[in-house]
Amino acid sequence: MSRQRCVLSAQEIHDRLRESDRAVGLASVYRALDVLTGLKLVHRIDVSGTACYEPADPNGDHHHHAICNRCGRMSAFEDPTLERLIDELGQRLGYEVDAHDVVLRGACPDCVPSGG
Repeated sequence: MSRQRCVLSAQEIHDRLRESDRAVGLASVYRALDVLTGLKLVHRIDVSGTACYEPADPNGDHHHHAICNRCGRMSAFEDPTLERLIDELGQRLGYEVDAHDVVLRGACPDCVPSGG
């Protein structure tokens, strides 16, 4: 998983392990992901109703995702202004925000008809 740029479902992880001759049961993949999520070594993200996972950045860096509803393309993005606004919103609500996920859904540049 550490070589993966973005997110994978448990089934995709299971399939990749099987393809690399390191077959384990799907239930074992789910158990391992639960443990890794609890240790904050991976992040769980809902992608169109499917739980997907990505490695946590050891430096604490954080990104979000934009998903195309037409072709399924997923793009990671960072936005310091968005992070600042989320922190400010948490303060306004009286929350100490320690985690958040933002997923933008729409049409990617390749799927948007020319002219917007």
